[in-house]
Amino acid sequence: MHLLGNREEAEEALQDALLRAYRSLSQCAQPEKFRGWLLTILVNRCRTRLARPSLMAGDQEGEAALAQASVAPADDGAAWREEISRALSALPTDLREAFLLKHVEEFSYEEMAELTGASVPALKMRVSRACERLRSRLEGAYRG
Repeated sequence: MHLLGNREEAEEALQDALLRAYRSLSQCAQPEKFRGWLLTILVNRCRTRLARPSLMAGDQEGEAALAQASVAPADDGAAWREEISRALSALPTDLREAFLLKHVEEFSYEEMAELTGASVPALKMRVSRACERLRSRLEGAYRG
């Protein structure tokens, strides 16, 4: 959901990934790494959906909404969660993906490298940049 920024798109990507995984189950060479194998399929389906022009336009709208928003966390918890969601959607896809894999899914950098095909140093840089950008955006929203 955070990667695509749209619940319906996320549900479709998940359904598509599960169907593809089921059809390719015999190709899962290491059953003990099933979670990572399935997540790789899901991330690839999300990337495919992000490449579609309709979602790219949605990201620009999210960026504009984020620039206009200013809600302090003490005012309203739901509004603050929405602000965090907007900040995540405003991140470039590679940064958002790395941040979510590290801090939401709690993967190690080595596991992330297996899933994404990126090197560990590149992933560390992406997570660091994502954190910096999120901090900057959310501090601005917090100050109002």
